[in-house]
Amino acid sequence: MRAVVALGWALVMMLGLSGMALAGEEEASEKAATAPLARLLGEAAPELRAFYAARDRRPAWQERRTVAAFAEALQGLEGDGLEPRDYRPDELLADYRRAHAGSDEEAQARFELAATRRLLRAVEHLQRGRFDPREVEPSWEIPVAPARFDMPALSRAVESRHFAQAFAEARPEHAAYTRLRDGLARYRRIARLGGWPQLPAREDALRPGDVHDDVVVLRERLAVIGELEVMAAGLAVPQPRRYDATLETAVERFQRRHLLETDGIVGPRTRDALNVPVARRIDQIRLNLERARWLLHDLPEAFVLVDIAGYRIRYHRPNGETWRSRIVVGQPYRHTPSLRSEITHLTVNPSWTIPPTILREDVLPKVRRDLGYLWRERIQVLSPSGEPLDPWRVDWEDPGNIVLRQVPGDDNPLGDLVIRFPNAHMVYLHDTPSQGLFGREQRAFSSGCIRVQGVHELAQLLFEDTGTAHDIRALVAAGRTRNVSLARRMPVILHYATVHADAEGVLSFRPDIYGRDATLLAALDAPQ
Repeated sequence: MRAVVALGWALVMMLGLSGMALAGEEEASEKAATAPLARLLGEAAPELRAFYAARDRRPAWQERRTVAAFAEALQGLEGDGLEPRDYRPDELLADYRRAHAGSDEEAQARFELAATRRLLRAVEHLQRGRFDPREVEPSWEIPVAPARFDMPALSRAVESRHFAQAFAEARPEHAAYTRLRDGLARYRRIARLGGWPQLPAREDALRPGDVHDDVVVLRERLAVIGELEVMAAGLAVPQPRRYDATLETAVERFQRRHLLETDGIVGPRTRDALNVPVARRIDQIRLNLERARWLLHDLPEAFVLVDIAGYRIRYHRPNGETWRSRIVVGQPYRHTPSLRSEITHLTVNPSWTIPPTILREDVLPKVRRDLGYLWRERIQVLSPSGEPLDPWRVDWEDPGNIVLRQVPGDDNPLGDLVIRFPNAHMVYLHDTPSQGLFGREQRAFSSGCIRVQGVHELAQLLFEDTGTAHDIRALVAAGRTRNVSLARRMPVILHYATVHADAEGVLSFRPDIYGRDATLLAALDAPQ
Protein backbone atom coordinates (compact mmCIF):
# COMPACT_ATOMS: atom_id res chain seq x y z
CA MET A 1 0.00 0.00 0.00
CA ARG A 2 2.82 2.36 0.90
CA ALA A 3 4.45 1.58 -2.42
CA VAL A 4 1.29 2.55 -4.28
CA VAL A 5 1.02 5.83 -2.37
CA ALA A 6 4.68 6.57 -3.05
CA LEU A 7 4.18 5.85 -6.72
CA GLY A 8 1.17 8.15 -6.79
CA TRP A 9 3.13 10.98 -5.21
CA ALA A 10 5.94 10.38 -7.71
CA LEU A 11 3.50 10.68 -10.61
CA VAL A 12 2.05 13.85 -9.14
CA MET A 13 5.51 15.34 -8.74
CA MET A 14 6.47 14.37 -12.33
CA LEU A 15 3.30 15.89 -13.74
CA GLY A 16 3.88 18.99 -11.68
CA LEU A 17 7.45 19.35 -12.88
CA SER A 18 6.32 18.73 -16.47
CA GLY A 19 3.70 21.44 -16.11
CA MET A 20 6.29 23.81 -14.71
CA ALA A 21 8.59 23.06 -17.68
CA LEU A 22 5.80 23.71 -20.15
CA ALA A 23 4.94 26.91 -18.38
CA GLY A 24 8.62 27.87 -18.54
CA GLU A 25 8.72 27.21 -22.27
CA GLU A 26 5.57 29.25 -22.78
CA GLU A 27 7.07 32.06 -20.74
CA ALA A 28 10.32 31.92 -22.79
CA SER A 29 8.32 31.88 -25.99
CA GLU A 30 6.30 34.86 -24.75
CA LYS A 31 9.52 36.70 -23.95
CA ALA A 32 10.94 35.84 -27.39
CA ALA A 33 7.82 37.23 -29.00
CA THR A 34 8.45 40.59 -27.40
CA ALA A 35 12.21 40.63 -28.02
CA PRO A 36 13.71 42.95 -30.67
CA LEU A 37 14.37 40.00 -32.97
CA ALA A 38 10.72 38.98 -32.95
CA ARG A 39 9.67 42.58 -33.56
CA LEU A 40 12.07 42.99 -36.50
CA LEU A 41 10.97 39.66 -37.92
CA GLY A 42 7.42 40.94 -38.04
CA GLU A 43 8.58 43.50 -40.62
CA ALA A 44 11.04 41.20 -42.45
CA ALA A 45 10.80 39.46 -45.81
CA PRO A 46 8.95 36.11 -45.90
CA GLU A 47 12.12 34.06 -46.43
CA LEU A 48 13.67 35.54 -43.27
CA ARG A 49 10.58 34.72 -41.27
CA ALA A 50 10.63 31.18 -42.70
CA PHE A 51 14.26 30.68 -41.66
CA TYR A 52 13.57 31.68 -38.07
CA ALA A 53 10.32 29.75 -38.00
CA ALA A 54 12.42 26.65 -38.74
CA ARG A 55 14.49 27.57 -35.65
CA ASP A 56 11.55 28.37 -33.38
CA ARG A 57 12.72 31.99 -33.61
CA ARG A 58 16.05 31.21 -31.94
CA PRO A 59 19.02 33.43 -32.92
CA ALA A 60 21.53 31.83 -35.30
CA TRP A 61 24.63 33.99 -34.99
CA GLN A 62 25.42 34.05 -31.29
CA GLU A 63 28.90 32.52 -31.45
CA ARG A 64 31.94 34.24 -32.92
CA ARG A 65 33.30 31.02 -34.46
CA THR A 66 30.02 30.54 -36.36
CA VAL A 67 30.34 34.01 -37.85
CA ALA A 68 34.02 33.41 -38.66
CA ALA A 69 33.22 30.13 -40.43
CA PHE A 70 30.49 31.85 -42.44
CA ALA A 71 32.85 34.66 -43.49
CA GLU A 72 35.41 32.10 -44.66
CA ALA A 73 32.77 30.22 -46.66
CA LEU A 74 31.67 33.45 -48.37
CA GLN A 75 35.24 33.99 -49.57
CA GLY A 76 34.97 30.60 -51.27
CA LEU A 77 32.21 31.86 -53.60
CA GLU A 78 35.02 33.16 -55.77
CA GLY A 79 35.26 29.59 -57.05
CA ASP A 80 31.82 30.04 -58.63
CA GLY A 81 32.82 33.22 -60.42
CA LEU A 82 30.94 35.34 -57.90
CA GLU A 83 32.47 38.33 -56.12
CA PRO A 84 32.87 37.63 -52.37
CA ARG A 85 32.92 41.39 -51.72
CA ASP A 86 29.21 41.50 -52.65
CA TYR A 87 28.50 39.62 -49.41
CA ARG A 88 30.95 41.74 -47.34
CA PRO A 89 32.61 38.84 -45.47
CA ASP A 90 35.38 41.12 -44.17
CA GLU A 91 32.81 43.18 -42.29
CA LEU A 92 31.03 40.27 -40.64
CA LEU A 93 33.30 39.78 -37.63
CA ALA A 94 33.63 43.53 -37.03
CA ASP A 95 29.83 43.89 -37.14
CA TYR A 96 29.48 40.93 -34.78
CA ARG A 97 31.91 42.44 -32.25
CA ARG A 98 30.13 45.80 -32.31
CA ALA A 99 26.71 44.22 -31.90
CA HIS A 100 27.81 41.97 -29.02
CA ALA A 101 30.11 44.46 -27.27
CA GLY A 102 27.38 45.24 -24.75
CA SER A 103 23.84 44.18 -23.93
CA ASP A 104 22.09 46.08 -26.74
CA GLU A 105 19.53 43.49 -27.88
CA GLU A 106 18.35 45.77 -30.67
CA ALA A 107 21.86 45.90 -32.22
CA GLN A 108 22.23 42.15 -31.84
CA ALA A 109 18.88 41.54 -33.56
CA ARG A 110 19.84 43.81 -36.44
CA PHE A 111 23.12 41.95 -36.89
CA GLU A 112 21.26 38.65 -36.67
CA LEU A 113 18.99 39.50 -39.59
CA ALA A 114 21.78 41.09 -41.64
CA ALA A 115 23.90 37.93 -41.41
CA THR A 116 20.97 35.72 -42.35
CA ARG A 117 20.16 37.93 -45.33
CA ARG A 118 23.71 37.36 -46.60
CA LEU A 119 23.33 33.62 -46.17
CA LEU A 120 20.05 33.51 -48.09
CA ARG A 121 21.37 35.84 -50.78
CA ALA A 122 24.45 33.66 -51.32
CA VAL A 123 22.30 30.52 -51.56
CA GLU A 124 19.93 32.23 -53.99
CA HIS A 125 22.79 33.41 -56.21
CA LEU A 126 24.30 29.93 -56.31
CA GLN A 127 20.97 28.39 -57.18
CA ARG A 128 19.57 30.77 -59.76
CA GLY A 129 22.29 33.32 -60.50
CA ARG A 130 23.08 36.76 -59.19
CA PHE A 131 20.86 38.48 -61.77
CA ASP A 132 17.50 38.11 -63.37
CA PRO A 133 18.80 37.25 -66.87
CA ARG A 134 16.25 39.52 -68.53
CA GLU A 135 17.95 42.51 -66.89
CA VAL A 136 21.32 41.84 -68.51
CA GLU A 137 20.38 39.82 -71.62
CA PRO A 138 17.12 41.24 -72.98
CA SER A 139 16.81 38.45 -75.55
CA TRP A 140 16.69 35.82 -72.76
CA GLU A 141 13.28 34.17 -72.61
CA ILE A 142 14.00 30.98 -70.64
CA PRO A 143 11.99 31.01 -67.39
CA VAL A 144 14.08 31.14 -64.22
CA ALA A 145 12.18 29.80 -61.21
CA PRO A 146 12.57 31.50 -57.81
CA ALA A 147 15.16 30.09 -55.43
CA ARG A 148 14.02 27.29 -53.16
CA PHE A 149 15.26 27.37 -49.58
CA ASP A 150 15.40 24.27 -47.41
CA MET A 151 15.19 26.28 -44.20
CA PRO A 152 15.63 23.37 -41.74
CA ALA A 153 18.74 22.25 -43.66
CA LEU A 154 20.13 25.80 -43.68
CA SER A 155 19.45 26.10 -39.97
CA ARG A 156 21.35 22.86 -39.35
CA ALA A 157 24.22 24.14 -41.52
CA VAL A 158 24.50 27.20 -39.29
CA GLU A 159 24.40 25.11 -36.13
CA SER A 160 27.14 22.76 -37.41
CA ARG A 161 29.00 25.52 -39.26
CA HIS A 162 28.95 23.39 -42.43
CA PHE A 163 28.50 26.35 -44.76
CA ALA A 164 30.57 24.87 -47.58
CA GLN A 165 28.19 21.90 -47.66
CA ALA A 166 25.15 24.21 -47.75
CA PHE A 167 26.67 26.10 -50.68
CA ALA A 168 27.51 22.86 -52.48
CA GLU A 169 23.90 21.74 -52.17
CA ALA A 170 22.71 25.09 -53.56
CA ARG A 171 24.80 24.86 -56.73
CA PRO A 172 23.29 23.35 -59.89
CA GLU A 173 23.56 19.57 -59.66
CA HIS A 174 24.91 19.21 -63.17
CA ALA A 175 28.24 17.97 -64.48
CA ALA A 176 28.49 20.94 -66.85
CA TYR A 177 28.55 23.35 -63.91
CA THR A 178 31.17 21.34 -62.03
CA ARG A 179 33.40 21.25 -65.10
CA LEU A 180 33.15 25.01 -65.53
CA ARG A 181 34.09 25.53 -61.86
CA ASP A 182 37.06 23.21 -62.30
CA GLY A 183 38.06 25.09 -65.43
CA LEU A 184 37.89 28.40 -63.60
CA ALA A 185 40.19 27.08 -60.87
CA ARG A 186 42.61 25.74 -63.48
CA TYR A 187 42.82 29.02 -65.40
CA ARG A 188 43.26 30.97 -62.18
CA ARG A 189 46.23 28.75 -61.33
CA ILE A 190 47.67 29.60 -64.75
CA ALA A 191 47.18 33.30 -64.00
CA ARG A 192 48.95 32.99 -60.64
CA LEU A 193 51.92 31.39 -62.43
CA GLY A 194 52.17 34.32 -64.83
CA GLY A 195 49.79 33.39 -67.62
CA TRP A 196 51.06 32.42 -71.06
CA PRO A 197 53.49 34.02 -73.51
CA GLN A 198 52.28 36.22 -76.36
CA LEU A 199 53.13 35.38 -79.95
CA PRO A 200 54.84 38.34 -81.65
CA ALA A 201 52.95 40.08 -84.44
CA ARG A 202 54.04 39.03 -87.94
CA GLU A 203 52.77 39.42 -91.47
CA ASP A 204 53.14 35.80 -92.58
CA ALA A 205 51.61 32.71 -90.99
CA LEU A 206 53.43 29.97 -89.13
CA ARG A 207 53.11 26.72 -91.06
CA PRO A 208 54.12 23.11 -90.43
CA GLY A 209 57.75 22.67 -91.39
CA ASP A 210 58.72 26.27 -90.58
CA VAL A 211 61.83 26.90 -88.49
CA HIS A 212 61.51 30.08 -86.44
CA ASP A 213 61.93 31.52 -82.94
CA ASP A 214 58.15 32.02 -82.80
CA VAL A 215 57.74 28.24 -82.83
CA VAL A 216 59.42 28.09 -79.41
CA VAL A 217 56.89 30.62 -78.07
CA LEU A 218 54.06 28.62 -79.67
CA ARG A 219 55.23 25.48 -77.89
CA GLU A 220 55.31 27.28 -74.55
CA ARG A 221 51.86 28.77 -75.12
CA LEU A 222 50.21 25.41 -75.86
CA ALA A 223 52.08 23.63 -73.06
CA VAL A 224 50.67 26.04 -70.46
CA ILE A 225 47.09 24.93 -71.14
CA GLY A 226 48.01 21.26 -71.55
CA GLU A 227 47.39 21.22 -75.28
CA LEU A 228 50.97 20.12 -75.88
CA GLU A 229 52.65 17.60 -73.62
CA VAL A 230 55.94 18.70 -72.09
CA MET A 231 58.79 16.27 -72.55
CA ALA A 232 59.33 14.16 -69.44
CA ALA A 233 62.56 13.49 -67.52
CA GLY A 234 63.99 16.86 -68.51
CA LEU A 235 64.46 15.84 -72.15
CA ALA A 236 64.36 18.75 -74.56
CA VAL A 237 62.56 18.79 -77.88
CA PRO A 238 65.24 17.86 -80.46
CA GLN A 239 64.44 20.86 -82.69
CA PRO A 240 62.37 23.34 -80.64
CA ARG A 241 62.38 25.96 -83.43
CA ARG A 242 60.92 23.50 -85.95
CA TYR A 243 57.13 23.34 -86.47
CA ASP A 244 56.85 19.55 -86.37
CA ALA A 245 53.90 17.15 -86.69
CA THR A 246 53.33 16.94 -82.91
CA LEU A 247 53.00 20.70 -82.67
CA GLU A 248 50.71 20.75 -85.71
CA THR A 249 48.35 18.29 -84.01
CA ALA A 250 48.30 20.47 -80.88
CA VAL A 251 47.50 23.58 -82.94
CA GLU A 252 44.65 21.76 -84.68
CA ARG A 253 43.18 20.76 -81.30
CA PHE A 254 43.40 24.38 -80.19
CA GLN A 255 41.68 25.53 -83.39
CA ARG A 256 38.83 23.07 -82.95
CA ARG A 257 38.28 24.23 -79.35
CA HIS A 258 38.04 27.84 -80.53
CA LEU A 259 35.85 27.15 -83.58
CA LEU A 260 38.62 28.16 -85.96
CA GLU A 261 39.42 26.61 -89.31
CA THR A 262 41.28 23.43 -88.44
CA ASP A 263 44.26 23.63 -90.78
CA GLY A 264 47.25 23.65 -88.42
CA ILE A 265 48.32 27.06 -89.75
CA VAL A 266 48.85 29.86 -87.25
CA GLY A 267 47.38 32.74 -89.24
CA PRO A 268 45.91 36.01 -87.90
CA ARG A 269 42.75 34.52 -86.37
CA THR A 270 44.56 31.65 -84.66
CA ARG A 271 47.26 34.03 -83.44
CA ASP A 272 44.63 36.38 -82.01
CA ALA A 273 42.98 33.50 -80.15
CA LEU A 274 46.34 32.33 -78.78
CA ASN A 275 47.11 35.85 -77.57
CA VAL A 276 43.87 36.41 -75.64
CA PRO A 277 45.13 37.09 -72.09
CA VAL A 278 44.35 34.54 -69.40
CA ALA A 279 42.44 37.21 -67.45
CA ARG A 280 39.95 37.52 -70.31
CA ARG A 281 39.48 33.77 -70.43
CA ILE A 282 38.82 33.77 -66.68
CA ASP A 283 36.18 36.46 -67.14
CA GLN A 284 34.60 34.44 -69.94
CA ILE A 285 34.34 31.39 -67.67
CA ARG A 286 32.88 33.50 -64.85
CA LEU A 287 30.08 34.97 -66.92
CA ASN A 288 29.20 31.58 -68.38
CA LEU A 289 28.96 30.14 -64.87
CA GLU A 290 26.28 32.78 -64.31
CA ARG A 291 24.47 31.65 -67.46
CA ALA A 292 24.73 28.07 -66.26
CA ARG A 293 23.05 29.05 -62.98
CA TRP A 294 20.18 30.55 -64.98
CA LEU A 295 19.73 27.39 -67.04
CA LEU A 296 20.77 24.29 -65.13
CA HIS A 297 17.75 23.80 -62.90
CA ASP A 298 14.44 22.02 -63.34
CA LEU A 299 15.73 20.41 -66.54
CA PRO A 300 13.46 17.69 -67.94
CA GLU A 301 14.64 14.11 -68.24
CA ALA A 302 14.62 14.31 -72.04
CA PHE A 303 14.97 17.47 -74.11
CA VAL A 304 16.54 19.04 -77.19
CA LEU A 305 19.29 21.58 -76.44
CA VAL A 306 20.30 24.08 -79.12
CA ASP A 307 23.80 25.39 -78.32
CA ILE A 308 23.67 28.65 -80.28
CA ALA A 309 27.22 29.96 -79.85
CA GLY A 310 28.67 26.47 -80.27
CA TYR A 311 26.68 25.76 -83.45
CA ARG A 312 25.64 22.41 -82.01
CA ILE A 313 22.45 20.58 -81.14
CA ARG A 314 22.07 17.76 -78.63
CA TYR A 315 19.03 15.61 -78.06
CA HIS A 316 19.11 14.05 -74.58
CA ARG A 317 16.90 11.04 -75.11
CA PRO A 318 14.70 9.33 -72.49
CA ASN A 319 16.92 6.21 -72.63
CA GLY A 320 19.96 8.21 -71.53
CA GLU A 321 21.60 8.34 -74.96
CA THR A 322 22.57 11.65 -76.56
CA TRP A 323 22.20 12.46 -80.26
CA ARG A 324 24.50 15.26 -81.51
CA SER A 325 24.81 17.23 -84.70
CA ARG A 326 25.86 20.53 -86.26
CA ILE A 327 23.59 23.51 -86.79
CA VAL A 328 23.49 26.86 -88.57
CA VAL A 329 22.15 29.76 -86.46
CA GLY A 330 21.13 33.38 -86.93
CA GLN A 331 23.51 36.00 -88.23
CA PRO A 332 24.75 38.64 -85.74
CA TYR A 333 22.09 41.11 -86.88
CA ARG A 334 19.35 38.43 -86.79
CA HIS A 335 19.91 36.67 -83.51
CA THR A 336 18.61 33.23 -82.72
CA PRO A 337 16.79 33.91 -79.41
CA SER A 338 17.35 32.16 -76.08
CA LEU A 339 14.09 30.48 -75.14
CA ARG A 340 12.38 27.39 -73.79
CA SER A 341 9.41 25.73 -75.43
CA GLU A 342 8.07 22.30 -76.47
CA ILE A 343 8.18 20.61 -79.85
CA THR A 344 4.57 20.01 -80.83
CA HIS A 345 4.62 18.91 -84.47
CA LEU A 346 6.58 18.52 -87.68
CA THR A 347 5.79 19.80 -91.15
CA VAL A 348 6.85 17.52 -93.99
CA ASN A 349 7.51 18.95 -97.48
CA PRO A 350 6.73 22.45 -96.20
CA SER A 351 6.02 25.63 -98.04
CA TRP A 352 7.82 28.68 -96.67
CA THR A 353 5.87 31.71 -95.57
CA ILE A 354 8.44 34.48 -95.73
CA PRO A 355 8.76 36.14 -92.28
CA PRO A 356 8.07 39.90 -92.07
CA THR A 357 11.69 40.92 -91.45
CA ILE A 358 13.03 38.89 -94.38
CA LEU A 359 10.15 40.10 -96.54
CA ARG A 360 10.86 43.73 -95.74
CA GLU A 361 14.66 43.69 -95.78
CA ASP A 362 15.54 40.98 -98.31
CA VAL A 363 12.71 40.02 -100.65
CA LEU A 364 10.89 43.27 -101.39
CA PRO A 365 14.04 45.05 -102.66
CA LYS A 366 14.61 42.16 -105.11
CA VAL A 367 11.00 42.16 -106.27
CA ARG A 368 11.07 45.92 -106.84
CA ARG A 369 14.12 45.54 -109.06
CA ASP A 370 12.80 42.53 -110.94
CA LEU A 371 9.26 41.14 -110.69
CA GLY A 372 10.46 37.96 -112.38
CA TYR A 373 12.16 37.06 -109.11
CA LEU A 374 8.79 35.77 -107.87
CA TRP A 375 8.44 33.26 -110.72
CA ARG A 376 12.05 32.11 -110.62
CA GLU A 377 11.81 31.43 -106.88
CA ARG A 378 8.29 29.97 -107.17
CA ILE A 379 6.87 32.48 -104.70
CA GLN A 380 3.12 32.94 -104.43
CA VAL A 381 1.53 36.31 -103.59
CA LEU A 382 -1.39 35.93 -101.19
CA SER A 383 -3.82 38.08 -99.25
CA PRO A 384 -3.80 37.83 -95.42
CA SER A 385 -6.66 35.33 -95.72
CA GLY A 386 -4.71 33.18 -98.19
CA GLU A 387 -6.36 34.26 -101.44
CA PRO A 388 -4.01 34.37 -104.50
CA LEU A 389 -3.20 37.88 -105.75
CA ASP A 390 -2.02 39.01 -109.19
CA PRO A 391 1.58 40.25 -108.70
CA TRP A 392 1.08 42.79 -111.52
CA ARG A 393 -1.72 44.47 -109.56
CA VAL A 394 0.31 44.91 -106.35
CA ASP A 395 1.92 48.26 -105.59
CA TRP A 396 5.34 46.92 -104.63
CA GLU A 397 6.46 50.28 -103.27
CA ASP A 398 3.67 50.02 -100.71
CA PRO A 399 2.34 46.44 -100.92
CA GLY A 400 0.34 46.58 -97.69
CA ASN A 401 -0.47 43.47 -95.71
CA ILE A 402 0.42 40.80 -98.27
CA VAL A 403 1.84 37.31 -97.72
CA LEU A 404 4.61 35.78 -99.84
CA ARG A 405 4.90 32.01 -99.76
CA GLN A 406 7.46 29.81 -101.50
CA VAL A 407 6.05 26.45 -102.60
CA PRO A 408 7.66 23.15 -101.56
CA GLY A 409 10.60 21.97 -103.59
CA ASP A 410 14.32 21.33 -103.72
CA ASP A 411 15.16 25.03 -103.55
CA ASN A 412 12.85 25.80 -100.63
CA PRO A 413 14.97 27.23 -97.75
CA LEU A 414 13.26 24.86 -95.31
CA GLY A 415 14.22 21.77 -97.27
CA ASP A 416 11.69 19.00 -96.81
CA LEU A 417 11.21 19.06 -93.03
CA VAL A 418 10.46 21.56 -90.25
CA ILE A 419 10.36 20.78 -86.50
CA ARG A 420 8.07 23.32 -84.83
CA PHE A 421 7.64 24.67 -81.29
CA PRO A 422 5.53 27.64 -80.16
CA ASN A 423 7.44 30.91 -79.71
CA ALA A 424 6.98 34.61 -80.37
CA HIS A 425 9.92 34.77 -82.80
CA MET A 426 8.58 32.28 -85.34
CA VAL A 427 11.84 30.29 -85.23
CA TYR A 428 12.07 26.53 -85.68
CA LEU A 429 14.44 23.67 -86.51
CA HIS A 430 14.57 22.74 -90.18
CA ASP A 431 16.26 21.04 -93.10
CA THR A 432 18.18 23.05 -95.71
CA PRO A 433 19.34 22.67 -99.31
CA SER A 434 22.58 24.48 -98.33
CA GLN A 435 24.26 21.44 -96.78
CA GLY A 436 27.74 22.78 -97.53
CA LEU A 437 27.44 25.35 -94.72
CA PHE A 438 27.68 22.58 -92.12
CA GLY A 439 31.33 22.14 -93.10
CA ARG A 440 32.24 25.58 -91.75
CA GLU A 441 33.52 25.94 -88.20
CA GLN A 442 31.53 29.13 -87.50
CA ARG A 443 28.00 28.89 -88.83
CA ALA A 444 25.99 32.06 -88.18
CA PHE A 445 24.31 32.38 -91.58
CA SER A 446 20.56 32.09 -91.05
CA SER A 447 17.85 34.66 -90.39
CA GLY A 448 17.21 33.35 -86.88
CA CYS A 449 15.91 29.82 -87.43
CA ILE A 450 18.11 26.78 -86.85
CA ARG A 451 19.20 24.57 -89.73
CA VAL A 452 20.03 21.06 -88.53
CA GLN A 453 22.41 18.60 -90.16
CA GLY A 454 20.73 15.20 -90.11
CA VAL A 455 17.33 16.63 -89.18
CA HIS A 456 15.55 13.56 -90.56
CA GLU A 457 17.38 11.35 -88.08
CA LEU A 458 16.40 13.69 -85.26
CA ALA A 459 12.77 13.60 -86.41
CA GLN A 460 12.70 9.80 -86.43
CA LEU A 461 14.14 9.68 -82.91
CA LEU A 462 11.47 12.11 -81.75
CA PHE A 463 8.80 9.89 -83.30
CA GLU A 464 10.20 6.80 -81.55
CA ASP A 465 10.69 8.44 -78.16
CA THR A 466 7.25 10.07 -78.04
CA GLY A 467 5.30 7.08 -79.30
CA THR A 468 4.45 8.73 -82.64
CA ALA A 469 3.76 5.96 -85.17
CA HIS A 470 5.30 7.38 -88.33
CA ASP A 471 8.31 6.81 -90.57
CA ILE A 472 9.91 10.09 -91.59
CA ARG A 473 11.32 8.68 -94.83
CA ALA A 474 7.91 7.50 -95.99
CA LEU A 475 6.33 10.85 -95.13
CA VAL A 476 8.94 12.78 -97.11
CA ALA A 477 8.77 10.37 -100.05
CA ALA A 478 4.99 10.86 -100.28
CA GLY A 479 5.73 14.37 -101.57
CA ARG A 480 2.78 16.22 -100.10
CA THR A 481 2.78 18.90 -97.44
CA ARG A 482 1.59 17.49 -94.13
CA ASN A 483 1.65 18.43 -90.43
CA VAL A 484 2.38 15.54 -88.07
CA SER A 485 1.76 16.07 -84.34
CA LEU A 486 3.94 14.34 -81.78
CA ALA A 487 2.03 11.99 -79.49
CA ARG A 488 3.84 13.69 -76.57
CA ARG A 489 5.49 17.08 -76.60
CA MET A 490 9.27 17.23 -76.29
CA PRO A 491 10.93 20.14 -74.42
CA VAL A 492 13.41 22.25 -76.40
CA ILE A 493 15.87 24.84 -75.06
CA LEU A 494 17.77 27.40 -77.14
CA HIS A 495 20.77 28.51 -75.07
CA TYR A 496 23.72 30.89 -75.59
CA ALA A 497 27.05 30.02 -73.95
CA THR A 498 30.48 31.17 -75.06
CA VAL A 499 32.40 28.58 -72.98
CA HIS A 500 31.73 24.85 -73.00
CA ALA A 501 33.39 22.10 -70.95
CA ASP A 502 33.39 18.63 -72.49
CA ALA A 503 33.17 15.32 -70.62
CA GLU A 504 36.93 15.43 -69.94
CA GLY A 505 36.69 18.97 -68.60
CA VAL A 506 38.48 20.52 -71.59
CA LEU A 507 37.18 24.05 -72.19
CA SER A 508 36.13 25.37 -75.58
CA PHE A 509 35.99 29.13 -76.00
CA ARG A 510 33.53 30.36 -78.63
CA PRO A 511 33.36 33.75 -80.34
CA ASP A 512 30.71 36.01 -78.80
CA ILE A 513 28.79 36.26 -82.08
CA TYR A 514 25.93 38.28 -80.60
CA GLY A 515 28.04 40.57 -78.40
CA ARG A 516 26.37 39.58 -75.15
CA ASP A 517 29.39 38.88 -72.95
CA ALA A 518 30.50 42.46 -72.26
CA THR A 519 27.18 43.54 -70.73
CA LEU A 520 26.97 40.52 -68.45
CA LEU A 521 30.60 40.85 -67.35
CA ALA A 522 30.13 44.53 -66.51
CA ALA A 523 27.12 43.61 -64.37
CA LEU A 524 29.06 40.88 -62.55
CA ASP A 525 31.94 43.24 -61.84
CA ALA A 526 29.77 46.11 -60.61
CA PRO A 527 29.67 46.24 -56.78
CA GLN A 528 26.33 45.20 -55.37
